[in-house]
Amino acid sequence: MRIGLVGYGTGGKHFHAPFIQAAEGVELVGVVARSEAKRLEVQADLPGVPIYPSLTALLASGVDAVTITTPPTTRHDLVLEALAAGVHVVADKPFAPDAAGGRELAAAAERAGLVLNVYHNRRRDADLVTLASVVDSGRLGDLWRVHSVMDLDDPRTMETGPTGGLLRDVGSHLLDQMLCLLGPVASVYATLDYTDRFGGSVDCGFVVTLTHISGVVSTVSSSKLNYTSTREFRAYGSAGSYVASGTDVQAQALFAGRRPTDDPAAWGFDAPEFWGTLATEAGREVIPSLQGNYADFYTEFARAVRGEGPEPVPASEGVRTLEVLDAAFESARTNTVVTL
Repeated sequence: MRIGLVGYGTGGKHFHAPFIQAAEGVELVGVVARSEAKRLEVQADLPGVPIYPSLTALLASGVDAVTITTPPTTRHDLVLEALAAGVHVVADKPFAPDAAGGRELAAAAERAGLVLNVYHNRRRDADLVTLASVVDSGRLGDLWRVHSVMDLDDPRTMETGPTGGLLRDVGSHLLDQMLCLLGPVASVYATLDYTDRFGGSVDCGFVVTLTHISGVVSTVSSSKLNYTSTREFRAYGSAGSYVASGTDVQAQALFAGRRPTDDPAAWGFDAPEFWGTLATEAGREVIPSLQGNYADFYTEFARAVRGEGPEPVPASEGVRTLEVLDAAFESARTNTVVTL
């Protein structure tokens, strides 16, 4: 599958290009970068990969698919342009400002008979993959509740503006993880923290509680301005509990200059000191980390485009996450539980 990358900010550089290159059955054949600084950056990072000034020029070169990883305000029109050209699309999360916008894009892809997927890559985080294996094993008994915390001491990466804020940025990942792990949501209650230190009021922290249709309750929380970095999962059930304080292992490796192609077999595992602990009546057991690899998204996407397998994150699932995000904003605004 010949794929082009539209945008080369932090997302394109660190979270898309390395994993496109590591995926099976995928070739990165072009990058859209407009500024001279970005063009030089692409040349240094991806020697030999053609650079284009616009999506229109990239499409004219002949591609099977594109990834849209530009700022949220520009994604809508670019996704529609790619679909109109008969090209399959990966859209970065959140792939629309709200669920109505997501439904519009999903309907456009369906009318065109094309594959539109949302890059919820954190379904492939090692700590979530390991937690899912513990839940699926049944060793927790009847699952009662799951807590997810991702605090980041990183105010410089706050996204501002009408489509910014931490809930849309980090929250879309954490909510999608719970939907993937625990299934559809019946109701949402949320509180948001706001700051004006970036030149306008923006949410910089949140706590969102989801009651799933299954009866399981999940809580996700995050902050970027509280001078702490924490990544933790806690799961409680009738037969035991599981606690894992992991790391953002793939992101840390990327920022340290490593790539998933360097040693694929060793990529994406949490170190032993961050392995989780399962506690039951029989005692305590350390659960080794399973592997997480964002490249699997692109491998599965290419297979779906060829009609050889399921889509990794269909647009309909992206819309489902946006519906929960919309409900969380409404809940925080009205201080009420919002039913879906």
